[in-house]
Amino acid sequence: MTDIEITSDSLTTEEAIANLQQTEDSSLRYYAAWWLGRFRVNQPVVIAALEAALQDTDDRSPDGGYPLRRNAARALGKLGDRSVVPALIECLACEDYYVREAAAQALAELEDTSCASALLTLLEGGLSAATQVPDKPHLVQPYGAVIEALGMLGVTDAIAAIQPFLDHEFATVQNAAARALYQLTGDEHYAERLITTLRGESLQLRRSALMDLGAVGYLPAAEAIAAALTENSLKLIAMKGLIDTHLTAPEGSPPELTNPTIEVMNLMDNLL
Repeated sequence: MTDIEITSDSLTTEEAIANLQQTEDSSLRYYAAWWLGRFRVNQPVVIAALEAALQDTDDRSPDGGYPLRRNAARALGKLGDRSVVPALIECLACEDYYVREAAAQALAELEDTSCASALLTLLEGGLSAATQVPDKPHLVQPYGAVIEALGMLGVTDAIAAIQPFLDHEFATVQNAAARALYQLTGDEHYAERLITTLRGESLQLRRSALMDLGAVGYLPAAEAIAAALTENSLKLIAMKGLIDTHLTAPEGSPPELTNPTIEVMNLMDNLL
């Protein structure tokens, strides 16, 4: 998408760009950054404005965070322009936890492994350093997002650093480690850990494991996903992930359906 004009009920592309570039109203800039990422408006002027927003100091939350920077990082991850990778790597050192988290997620989406060493730096100290910030709901680093990014990027050098996080006290971090280690090693043991979580008591963790299994395309999880005590809408999203991972086709040909993917489609039909 370059010069196509997109409209929604409340905004046009031109308005969103103008709002992002102005400095008077931080709430308009915040929404514009989200909107441009949501509709994937990949134009040079947008990339430049979002990259500039990564340095914003005007939009501050009561706890001292940088909401606009967070949205700008998320948006840049969706636009597919790898020229912003160095700027996102710089964000991994931001004092705002949520900016670091958004940057890690964006770097994973951009699929550029040049950020691997910077991501690994955030895992330094291992399990003993991965503690919760006093009076905050989060850890000292966005370990889940960093570990998932390393898995998505295929950074096999990270296996040893990720392994200890299977025993972290936060179950969400355990899930991230299992997901990444399955992606990096292909060892089904790690995916089976996610299936165990999928059958657990916590709805939040069941949802998390559901999406993780879909993201890694673990086909043997299909029946467990279909039977999970979660919303059917989430099950369908996860199952689509399973299918998308395994659809193959020569260039210019329609995707070839295999028996396992057909079985997943039948399970999806039963959920509709």
